[in-house]
Amino acid sequence: MKALTLSTFGGPEVLEHREVPDPVLKEGEILVEMKAIGLNFADLMRRNGHYPMRGSAPYINGFEGAGIVKDSNHHPEFKPGDRVAFADVPFANAELVAVPFEHAVPLPDAISFETAASVMLQGLTAHFLTNDSHVVKAGETVLVHAAAGGVGQLLIQVCKLAGAKVIGLVSSESKREIVRSLGANAVFLYSDAWTEQVLAGCPAGVDVVYDSVGTTMESSLAVVKVRGQVVLFGLAGGKLELGNPLFIIAQSKTITGGDLWDYLISREERLRRSAQLFDWIISGKVKVFPPAIFKLAEGKQAHEFMEGRKSTGKILMRP
Repeated sequence: MKALTLSTFGGPEVLEHREVPDPVLKEGEILVEMKAIGLNFADLMRRNGHYPMRGSAPYINGFEGAGIVKDSNHHPEFKPGDRVAFADVPFANAELVAVPFEHAVPLPDAISFETAASVMLQGLTAHFLTNDSHVVKAGETVLVHAAAGGVGQLLIQVCKLAGAKVIGLVSSESKREIVRSLGANAVFLYSDAWTEQVLAGCPAGVDVVYDSVGTTMESSLAVVKVRGQVVLFGLAGGKLELGNPLFIIAQSKTITGGDLWDYLISREERLRRSAQLFDWIISGKVKVFPPAIFKLAEGKQAHEFMEGRKSTGKILMRP
């Protein structure tokens, strides 16, 4: 089979589309022929050597995608041709992936491969962030960093479904319009004095900040209310800048972390969370923007596209 691989860490130039051996199924695994593969910021971090890679060189990156069952490996709940998706299976940047049974999520007919690969990781992230890391309630005010990104777009819509007011932060006017179209109550640019603008409209501070940047943590803490919460779920800025920790103590503010892998701990969890996500999409309560799609052989260009922050939604690759 063909796969997108890397044998050394670095920029997009280290990626190679090459022939590699087909996966050898273990007990409890099914073989999935990939139709759409999700590209995520964590894939860039693994390619750069900041996150660990599984296996040995040539490494195969990626954890998210959708496709059809090619070999059910005698598993009674699947048959060849079944449509499935996953958010947390390694070696996804390939034509064929060995998927543990408990990680395979059956796809409703109304959910396309492209939609599934666009929302499995980011949608399930938005789900646990709003239901577990902080339970968003009606009447709360929520601030979302990188609001035009994949998780940001979904966070806005899920928070609105819960009855919250949402403030989005973006880097450009074009992204501001996207976030407004999703129902955000206010949208501010990072280049403006956004902390002042947030506090002008919400003098006591917001109830919760969803921060995926890290370098913005000090500002996030400045705009969250006394006894409020900042949920850190990414480090797009490359590092965490906390500021004076006494400020956290003096105002009883909480910082909590969030990682999807700590919530997808069973097949029941995956099915329950994905079922609600799919229901929101099918019913039209959550909108998914069309993804930018590259061939798997164009993996270098896909990584460059993401690093250039040119996308306002999901980036997919097709074998």
